Amino acid sequence: MKNVVRLSLRYWFAWLALFYAVWLFLISQGDNLALALEHGSMALAMALGSYAAGSTPMGGGTVGFPVLVLLFDMPASLGRDFSFAVQSIGMVSASLFILCRRQQLAWSMLRGALLGSLLATPAGILLFAPLIPELWVKLSFAVLWGSFGIFHLYRLSEITDCEHGGDPQCPTDFRVGLLLGAFAGFCVVAVTGVGVDMMVYAALVLLSRVDLKVAIPTSVVIMAFCSVLGVLVKSLAGDWQPGVFGNWLAAAPVVALGAPLGVFAVSLLGRKPTLLIVAFLCVVQLLWTCVSEREALRGYGGPLVLLALLLCLAGFEWLRALGLRRERGRSLATSDLKADGVEVVANSGVALPK
Repeated sequence: MKNVVRLSLRYWFAWLALFYAVWLFLISQGDNLALALEHGSMALAMALGSYAAGSTPMGGGTVGFPVLVLLFDMPASLGRDFSFAVQSIGMVSASLFILCRRQQLAWSMLRGALLGSLLATPAGILLFAPLIPELWVKLSFAVLWGSFGIFHLYRLSEITDCEHGGDPQCPTDFRVGLLLGAFAGFCVVAVTGVGVDMMVYAALVLLSRVDLKVAIPTSVVIMAFCSVLGVLVKSLAGDWQPGVFGNWLAAAPVVALGAPLGVFAVSLLGRKPTLLIVAFLCVVQLLWTCVSEREALRGYGGPLVLLALLLCLAGFEWLRALGLRRERGRSLATSDLKADGVEVVANSGVALPK
């Protein structure tokens, strides 16, 4: 098996060679080297962002977006477009690394999410995102990821205890993935540049009670797919925000290795410490956004942000309640099969006669 994995990794190394050849060609053109050096701070920020992208259900844009928007005071639309651009390298690199290593994925939900996002993401970028004001983009990102961070801070032990490997032929998971892919692609990814990975991950660990070793790689693959879609749509429409290319030139060579490094390192170090750190950062960026936009949030703004945060947390808890009920049903079914003299293969849901 090790020889097979080693052989498969040749495809990942071939991808790296191709990417760096293209990047070196671009950097040698005109003043592109100076442009990349000018945005060197983004490369440093994405060293952390790309590690988080490969080791958690949070894309590299989860760091890139707040760095550009909050730290550098850039437009939220620039943060979104940069998320697409940088994740099309980092998340794709991590996904190829995952596939070459033959890591287990939750294929039922992944297939549904891929299909659901295929049309919804381009439609959302072209039709929905232009209607959303810059402030709403910033607040949507802050609330969504802030709620995700808060939920992890008080439910992390339960999330990391899930051991189900997932059913590769589960029709319910496929339908859930289809719905989430369509909704997140149209309303979340199109607006913020991230989000479908978090939603699919949340459904896997809360509703399907899937092991993090399966859920996180699955979330990486679906975010890579949506990022590539975003890049294709933005490129064909000629609708890139100014400043994306320079930041991409600086960060791309870092994330091409950083995200796969996150995939590999977390298999040795464990996911709990990394998830705690990133969850804390998600809460910090929510507070930072609210402070920086305190003038705009006067009056009804603050209570509406709080309401949106509580609704997101309620949604996570609702998924958790459904998942616990589903897990009890799965345990009862397994017990009944064993009582009838049928052996169930661990974590697979496959029943074999004894």
